[in-house]
Amino acid sequence: MDQATATSIVEANSLDTLLAQAGSRWDVRTGGVSMPIHMAATFRHPALGESTGWDYSRSGNPTRDVLEALLARLEGGSRALAFSTGMAALDCLLRTLPPGRTIVVPEEIYGGTWRILENLSVPAGVNLRWVPFSDLASRPAQILSGADMLLFETPTNPTLLDADAAPILRAARAAGTLSVVDSTFLTPVLLRPLELGADVVVHSGTKYLSGHNDTTAGVLVVRDAALAERLAALQNTTGAALSPFDSWLFLRGLKTLHLRVARQQESARELAAALAAFPGVERVMYPGRGGMVAFEADSPERVESMLRRVKIWIFAESLGGTESLVTVPSVQTHAAVAPQVRERLGINDRLVRLSVGLEDVSELAQDMKQALENA
Repeated sequence: MDQATATSIVEANSLDTLLAQAGSRWDVRTGGVSMPIHMAATFRHPALGESTGWDYSRSGNPTRDVLEALLARLEGGSRALAFSTGMAALDCLLRTLPPGRTIVVPEEIYGGTWRILENLSVPAGVNLRWVPFSDLASRPAQILSGADMLLFETPTNPTLLDADAAPILRAARAAGTLSVVDSTFLTPVLLRPLELGADVVVHSGTKYLSGHNDTTAGVLVVRDAALAERLAALQNTTGAALSPFDSWLFLRGLKTLHLRVARQQESARELAAALAAFPGVERVMYPGRGGMVAFEADSPERVESMLRRVKIWIFAESLGGTESLVTVPSVQTHAAVAPQVRERLGINDRLVRLSVGLEDVSELAQDMKQALENA
């Protein structure tokens, strides 16, 4: 990262100010307040042994470097790395574990994470210790005994179990366990895991961070500089870095992150309170923070009918964008999880996950109510 990149972030401590001026200080030549998209695969060297700071975009690109510098600042890490997807970010991190090491993972976790752990880490000789989320939250010291890495998310996806991350992370540090928090649901606006003692923060940048359902991205933010350097070398070797154009889209999305998250959380609280009285809703899941809500309907048939009748809600995977999305995790986001595990965790064909967007919340509520009552 060159000096221009290092000084591209406005001198401010407020998260609101940092986000609003994301990338706005880089272009000192023209004064452009939008970070340029450097669509260059390779960069000209001034002379033998000299460099502008970049040589090949897989290894580093000005647009991506500014994004990564901002992400590191937002989370309080030594370095951030931007990947083509969240799964690419997680894959890079898991490659640091040699065979024979043990990862503790709550069973209540994103289906894509379950898939990569079972299909790639286990064959590579890594030991998986699946635990109930409630056990990790209530007795972390016992759960983490002998573990090399802890990977967890809070609130959980899709059942929205929540816990105070601080005691879990303190227990991980006391046990010498590398702690990794998937903070996709809360973002740095609502949770900063590194400040609580985490070693690595993972984000699916596709979701709230970029926020417009128009790009896929993944993020690792790392506390320790040596680990960050190792991860950067792996990223460069495997080539799963975020493209310049997607880096620019990501930066553009970050400018309104604080506003979007505040509005989505406010609407989610209101919607969660209303859902309990809607026809066919047996249980509502909302942890009290964030923009995600889930509910369990009284029958699979009601869920299927509701999906056909919604007019404002969009039946689609993903979350965190401006549009409100309705998802059935058992057949979408968590289809890769073993059926018996899904059933035990309550990820059944009656469970519905809602990502609350920026629409008028009264219209969202009315649309969901009419879709359920006519089912």
